[in-house]
Amino acid sequence: MKPVAALLLVGMLILWTELPAGSAWSCPPVRITCALANPPNQCFVDRHCPRLQKCCKTFCGRKCISRPPVIPISYG
Repeated sequence: MKPVAALLLVGMLILWTELPAGSAWSCPPVRITCALANPPNQCFVDRHCPRLQKCCKTFCGRKCISRPPVIPISYG
């Protein structure tokens, strides 16, 4: 049993080290869809985008988008 646990731990560590830094945000939801049957895509995965951008589904195809700005909360 110990070799299996060690193998799982090593596998999880490898996957964890390959995660891109700063990608803790997710793509915004898409509420409307494109009328095109096969809309053009600018990207297919996050690796196709510049740093700090993600490949997200938009209303008409996939595009590289920047992280949405953080809106400060006022407790006034």
